[in-house]
Amino acid sequence: MKHLDWNTLSGQGRAEALVRPAQSVSGETRVAVAQTIAAVRKGGDAALIELTRRLDRCELESLRVSENEFAAAERSLSRELKDAIAEARERIERFHRACAPQAIRVETAPGVVCERLLRPIARVGLYVPAGGAPLPSTALMLGVPASIAGCHEVVLCTPPRADGGCDETVLFVARLCGIRTVLKLGGAQAIAAMAYGSESVPRCDKVFGPGNAWVTEAKVQVAGDPDGPAIDMPAGPSEVLIIADANADPVFVAADLLAQAEHGADSQAILVSPSVDLIDAVTVCVDRLCQRLPRAGIATRSLAHGCLIKVESLQQAINVSNAYAPEHLIIHTLQPRDLLDSVISAGSIFLGAWSPESVGDYCSGTNHVLPTYGAARSWSGLSVASFQKQITVQGLSAAGLRAIGPCAMTIARAEQLEAHALAIGLRLDALENAA
Repeated sequence: MKHLDWNTLSGQGRAEALVRPAQSVSGETRVAVAQTIAAVRKGGDAALIELTRRLDRCELESLRVSENEFAAAERSLSRELKDAIAEARERIERFHRACAPQAIRVETAPGVVCERLLRPIARVGLYVPAGGAPLPSTALMLGVPASIAGCHEVVLCTPPRADGGCDETVLFVARLCGIRTVLKLGGAQAIAAMAYGSESVPRCDKVFGPGNAWVTEAKVQVAGDPDGPAIDMPAGPSEVLIIADANADPVFVAADLLAQAEHGADSQAILVSPSVDLIDAVTVCVDRLCQRLPRAGIATRSLAHGCLIKVESLQQAINVSNAYAPEHLIIHTLQPRDLLDSVISAGSIFLGAWSPESVGDYCSGTNHVLPTYGAARSWSGLSVASFQKQITVQGLSAAGLRAIGPCAMTIARAEQLEAHALAIGLRLDALENAA
């Protein structure tokens, strides 16, 4: 990892220090994804089965996971794992229910009632990747808020193994979240299937979930099609920024950096601290702990994108973090809550020595589907609201229209929209004549 002193860097040097690994989608990839989407739209299930055979080296007779496969998956898991998943689901549900939007009814003037109604997105598609390793936690993070939102139909796609089965933990989570429609599909073809439908895959109104460059490109392409679905967010490589003071345990800090680095070679881990001694100690600990990891090679390549930044103060560290807008922000200081009000942009924040980012990935209760690549400046993480529509309603009595109608007419005429004013004026005249 690079060692940098923030206060010796030029403006350009500071900007370069916070540059993320390049997300390069080649023209070849764009074309290939577009061809995959077109093939699925034209060929339906037959195209999906052929793409799965060619890309996943898997021969499928049926795309849908059967009831027998769900049952076999549950039987295959240990009681310890099933209990841990159920425990995590309970906390995720508790937090997401507490954060769910509420219907509102407000009288903004006498006789003028405005409301906000909540309606679930009717049919949603969830993508749960299984490339480097299966991700049952992602199935929880997508399935729980979809269930709370009351979506009428939830479709889940996850890649099959070479033997034609899907990861048993993902299937168990799907059943636990009440998801019955699970498809053995991965990659861009899974996104295309949920976006446009096939004989076996229901067409979805919105598509959620992370994935590799092909999945992300497919989401971007279908979302840009007027006939395509909405998407949750374009997802980039995972990232963490840690703010730590001299009181921080360097072993804990090093472990948190590595926990992010092992996600993938394009992940990024950054430490910002006013303590040179801590930075030096963390450097030693990272090298020592990395040797213990099964994914040490991936972590090492990822750490090449990371840096250890020396700053003058914790407030300057917050300024660096706000400029970076991290997906995950860990504040590993003696009084972490004192810095919280200064944080402007972050996907999710972890306070203090006993709050590793790993618990947010799995079971604290918050959602781990978060904005990356600086999107935290304007995007929020996944929530129940992501699976709902908010519809406003207004109802006026005659007295209410008399009270606010002239205001609306004045603004309409300022905008030279006379028909707008006329629609109100005719009603006011009718009320005047009836009086």
